[in-house]
Amino acid sequence: MKTDTIVLATHNKGKIAELASLLAPFGLTVQGLEAFPHVPDVEETGTTFAENALLKACTVSRLTGLVAVADDSGIEVDALGGAPGVYSARYSLLEEGPVLEFPPAMPVDLRNTMKLLAALRETPDEKRGGRFRCCMAACTPDGDRLLAEASWEGVIAREKAGENGFGYDPIFYDPEKGRTAAQMSREEKNSRSHRAKAVRALLEKWPAFWRTWREGK
Repeated sequence: MKTDTIVLATHNKGKIAELASLLAPFGLTVQGLEAFPHVPDVEETGTTFAENALLKACTVSRLTGLVAVADDSGIEVDALGGAPGVYSARYSLLEEGPVLEFPPAMPVDLRNTMKLLAALRETPDEKRGGRFRCCMAACTPDGDRLLAEASWEGVIAREKAGENGFGYDPIFYDPEKGRTAAQMSREEKNSRSHRAKAVRALLEKWPAFWRTWREGK
């Protein structure tokens, strides 16, 4: 029996909270992967955000029997030729860029942020432009797919600021708002972020996609 439950293909509590609040108006019950312990982590072997998002969504949909939504997102820095890009979540593990020693207990998000700041230490303010980019994908167990992409332009700050958000939020500065993503409330961030824009673009196509799934056509 088809239900109104969808699964977000992530264990990241920050992403789950953000995406659940954006999808709530559709009356859907949203669950993260913590509700499906039998589903393994999906290795992100794609070379683009779109490839990774579709890989995660379609794999999780097949294993849970539910419609799955996944995103792949990251930060692109102009001075680094678009890096770290699709490798944003594991940037501190890459051989490229500055080599830093991290305490074993340091969270991965903080390691990534520190490495990016180190990579841009000598970069002047006028060349610190970049963007968050997000690709959202939805997939049904039948293999139907939906895809949407969006970006959020900004500047890489020289030091962390703010306690909200996750990932690179503390060093992503929005010139129009005059503060970092981590200094914004969830509501304000959802009005501007790459993920929120991508979700809205996805949801514009959602009614037909969901109707096709529900009616089995």
